[in-house]
Amino acid sequence: MATASADNPLKEHPAAATAVLSVVGYALVIGTFLGVVPGRVFPDLSLPQVNLLSDAIAVVNTVNVLVIAAGWRWIRRDEVKKHAAAMVTSFGLILVFLVMYLAKIGGGGTKEFVGPAFAYYPYLAMLAIHIILSIVSVPVVLYALILGITHSERELRAETPHRKVGRIAAGAWLVSLALGVVTYLLLNHIYSWEYTVTAVESAGALVAPTVGL
Repeated sequence: MATASADNPLKEHPAAATAVLSVVGYALVIGTFLGVVPGRVFPDLSLPQVNLLSDAIAVVNTVNVLVIAAGWRWIRRDEVKKHAAAMVTSFGLILVFLVMYLAKIGGGGTKEFVGPAFAYYPYLAMLAIHIILSIVSVPVVLYALILGITHSERELRAETPHRKVGRIAAGAWLVSLALGVVTYLLLNHIYSWEYTVTAVESAGALVAPTVGL
């Protein structure tokens, strides 16, 4: 990956940069779920549009699974440039996913699984693992990426924990994305669901009659 100048703050303080970016990411997601982020930030989505976004998110995540797997394979073959390109592409796909996910939650709603008990509990278990890994992976992924884009190949190998951190980040994110795709299939195509609007939409519904909308 690219070499950065010695006065690059990202290179000098990767842990601090990781912490700041992680807090921003967590705040966006939690704020959207709680309705703290203003509803006007998000598009007003109909249920068909929410379904379309769900499908698009699943496609992006499936592609990302393949990209991460390819990047992992390339680094094991010591094809560093291909690996670097794959990991940067993967992070770009994560950002695409995040934008679509926040739009879906903030402008639409969520779906609750409706199915038999023998499928419901495995679904919940996979969903829980997916969510937990998504949460804990954020700082690890960011840290590995920041190290990668601010250090030369020699520096990464000799002076940073990039290899170890990157292995953890790729593994955790790969499992999280794969489980996300599986739960998407169970929820949207194998069993059924009930639709629930989010706090943002609920607040909008309460305010609308007052302002004459």
